[in-house]
Amino acid sequence: MRLSLLDRSRTRHGHPLAAALGHSVERAVAVERLGYERFWVAEHHAVPGIASGSPAVLLAAAGARTRRIRLGSGGVMLPNHRPLVVAEQFLMLEALHPGRIDLGLGRSLGFTAPVREALGRPEVSPESFEEEVAQVRGYLEGTAPVTAHPAGTAPPRMFLLATGSGLDTAAALGLPVVIGGPMLDAPDLEEHLARYRRRFRPHRADGPEVIVSTDVLIADTEQEARDLALPEVWAMARSRTTGLFEQLEPAERIRARQWSRKEAERVENGLAGTAAGTAGAVRRRLEQLIERTGAGEILSSASTYDREALADSDARLAALLS
Repeated sequence: MRLSLLDRSRTRHGHPLAAALGHSVERAVAVERLGYERFWVAEHHAVPGIASGSPAVLLAAAGARTRRIRLGSGGVMLPNHRPLVVAEQFLMLEALHPGRIDLGLGRSLGFTAPVREALGRPEVSPESFEEEVAQVRGYLEGTAPVTAHPAGTAPPRMFLLATGSGLDTAAALGLPVVIGGPMLDAPDLEEHLARYRRRFRPHRADGPEVIVSTDVLIADTEQEARDLALPEVWAMARSRTTGLFEQLEPAERIRARQWSRKEAERVENGLAGTAAGTAGAVRRRLEQLIERTGAGEILSSASTYDREALADSDARLAALLS
């Protein structure tokens, strides 16, 4: 079972926003030593709780500090960019760090209507997305009418961050997929994955490939693990009320607040959706997830306020799946 990490460059209460970027690079160095397969970063725009708006720039910094681990995007949100520009950025990364670059592409738009307007793309259809993914691949592989540079490098590996329609796109284009979030709770998940595998048209990949992304946090006790998961879950619950995805806060600061009934429900549902617990409990949960999806890789997307506890959890997860 391969093990990888998605780091969203989460900002933390009491720390400068830009510090989150240095924290991400430091985490890449640490998980490389632990034997993780890949280290991915995210793209979010005008979100107070996330410092990373340019995956290619952050990956270049991580690449300069690491030697083996694969580096990639989870993902570049293609509707925000022209396909040629995306291809050029990742060809540059591949030239700088040969054989180590992944290009994960997603279809999500901005977090709020003003952000979507600022990005200039209020909506995108599954058909447009599939066409633009194919354009990126054409530039990467040198088959497009215009040559993306630096030419002559091996193309990065491409992945799709997939929902139901994204799985159909991945199957049509012969691409591996990353699934996570609410899709993991979908009652028809197995049906979607079976259709992806059945309709898969090989391109560079030999066959269909599924990576599961989920929040994984390991601690000595269930309560300690829940406390580790709380800052991220609280930020998500609050965003449903405020429209803002805020910085991570310490668990004790969050518990000292007066929660509304709706917030309490959202927090409890969010905690139930994380793979947070003791090593044994997390192992059982991941085994169930792998059995259900047939995934060959876990992409942990966890974050928490306490960076020392997060590093310890990353190490425990590596030991658990080694």
